[in-house]
Amino acid sequence: LVVSKMNKDAQMTAAINQKLIETGERECLKELPRAKLTECGWKGQLKSHCKEVIKEKGLEHVTVDDLVAEITPKGRGLVPDSVKKELLQRIRTFLAQHASL
Repeated sequence: LVVSKMNKDAQMTAAINQKLIETGERECLKELPRAKLTECGWKGQLKSHCKEVIKEKGLEHVTVDDLVAEITPKGRGLVPDSVKKELLQRIRTFLAQHASL
């Protein structure tokens, strides 16, 4: 029973993803946070934080993986609720419009 639910969830996810790609909405949903985060200064804040980390540890002592591990939690925390809510609303609207999936 659990396996069939997992399969059904996987099928639903695949169907939604396919519809997002077919309609072009997937690209729009990816672009929305990009634009909003740039607008609100998030990108700049993260860039500054990267520079701070590199300055603290020294350029020769920081790998890309270190940098990603260091800034990811801060980056997620800095995403404004308004951006999250708008993205969620767009997804809900899309799902409502394609309820036949």
